[in-house]
Amino acid sequence: MKFKEMISKKAFWKSVLLLGLGFLIVYDIVSMLFEYGGFHFEAYFTERTEDGKLFRFLIGQFLAAFAYGFIISFGQFRGKNKKDAEN
Repeated sequence: MKFKEMISKKAFWKSVLLLGLGFLIVYDIVSMLFEYGGFHFEAYFTERTEDGKLFRFLIGQFLAAFAYGFIISFGQFRGKNKKDAEN
């Protein structure tokens, strides 16, 4: 399957979205645990969004989620297609 065919599939983008959201949840929780030693949601998000950093935080989260989701989904779909082609 070619790149354009792969990214035109609805299942690919659903996978990108779900993997990206999963990554963000895990990443933010792990970061919070390392930095604050526990679940301190208010302090974690307040520190990252205060003083006009909200837009920067949201864009960074979106780009990180998209990059992770796209790379992992692409690898999964490409691997599945290669496996299917061998059979």
